[in-house]
Amino acid sequence: MPTRSVTPRRWLVVVSLSAAGAAAALVILPLIGSAPVDYGRAFAGLSPDAEILFYARLPRVLLGLLAGGALAVAGALFQALLRDALATPYTLGVSSGASLGAVLSISLGWQTAVGLPAIWLAAFGGAGLTLALVLAVATEGRRMSSFTLLLAGVTINSICLACILFLQYLADFGQSFAIVRWLLGGIDAVEYSTLGWLAGAVLPFVIYLFWKARDWNLMMVGEEWAASRGVSTSRLMLTGYISGSLIAGSVTALTGPIGFIGLIVPHALRLRFGADHRFLIPCSFFVGAAFLAACDTVARTILAPTEVPVGVITAMLGGPFFIWLLRSRRRSLWL
Repeated sequence: MPTRSVTPRRWLVVVSLSAAGAAAALVILPLIGSAPVDYGRAFAGLSPDAEILFYARLPRVLLGLLAGGALAVAGALFQALLRDALATPYTLGVSSGASLGAVLSISLGWQTAVGLPAIWLAAFGGAGLTLALVLAVATEGRRMSSFTLLLAGVTINSICLACILFLQYLADFGQSFAIVRWLLGGIDAVEYSTLGWLAGAVLPFVIYLFWKARDWNLMMVGEEWAASRGVSTSRLMLTGYISGSLIAGSVTALTGPIGFIGLIVPHALRLRFGADHRFLIPCSFFVGAAFLAACDTVARTILAPTEVPVGVITAMLGGPFFIWLLRSRRRSLWL
């Protein structure tokens, strides 16, 4: 994919527009719902506006923004790391490991641990174990290649999915329903402290990945090319995989697996602005944030008071949109 030259002015304009979209989502989306909310009344502490805004809608929108931005950045990273246009945050197995941990927690009836929902802790533990296992399989000495990393990740991903199906087969009706509901992915209102630790787990890695944007550009061309330009490819792949996996695992532990965000957002931006990761990483974060928060707003309002799992909405909206993008791009190349 050809890239355009990056000037400070162009970078500032494009990233600022993306950030403005996420900021607009933060301001507008909490107002949308079955009950009207007035910001003036809410900030004055008047009921019910304050309770609806600060305890129901705002935490949910913030979680959608954080999760969407994190998944989009992880998708852009794994597409560069593996040089695979179809790579997503779930390709290398960490999210499947998180899902396996959550399903195991549901099957065993675990409720809470150290004051937190056990399903979150089990999911994060499953992601961590899968990360360690993939690294152990894919690393030979100090060397790691994208090919062995992909094979190890896909293999362990398949094993985790098989274990999930087995546990669901053994579960009773109530557990089976809870497992399916969690696997569809969902955004819920959470405590602000939970949002704080998620931001602390995700944002430093996003900043690190942006700092390494030039190296990801070189990796997109090939490992040999990157190495000839002074990049330590094994170290970059190791730190990149760990960063992307911890991002995806942290989000999945709270929301369940939410598909399409890490695939369509980086691709849409790549088709519009090119493959330069100095644009792609920050824009993916802001656009992915706005997209998932908007999808969650649709999920909680389209059939209110019944909620649709947001993973269903992202697939229904993202799939056709991505097909349209590909067809539009192909037509523009033919003209």
